[in-house]
Amino acid sequence: MARIAGVNIPTNKRVTIALRYIYGIGATKAQTICDKLSIPGERRVNELSDDEIVKIRELIDNDYRVEGDLRREVAMNIKRLMDLGCYRGLRHRRGLPVHGQRTHTNARTRKGKAVAIAGKKKAAR
Repeated sequence: MARIAGVNIPTNKRVTIALRYIYGIGATKAQTICDKLSIPGERRVNELSDDEIVKIRELIDNDYRVEGDLRREVAMNIKRLMDLGCYRGLRHRRGLPVHGQRTHTNARTRKGKAVAIAGKKKAAR
């Protein structure tokens, strides 16, 4: 199992797919990394030589912000917004959608499970 940027990437997957297991590397960046190092996309991780794995590791460490550094930066950006007290920061603080989505219905992912209002009864006829 190859270890890159502190993540064990799966050995039986193609290189471009396996690199996506690293936080901060998606499809485009994975393809770019393979192109820079002239590694064919069809190759599997277990077919890579140790030298190629070292090259991938060095390229990611030098050119990309991934894993812990990226997570820390994102968390600091959110914390900065919350400390400023701007609208986006308030939405983060309250756990509500930040980008203008409706909340009258939907938004269950951010708001959590719907809670029934206690004491509400149907109108008597």
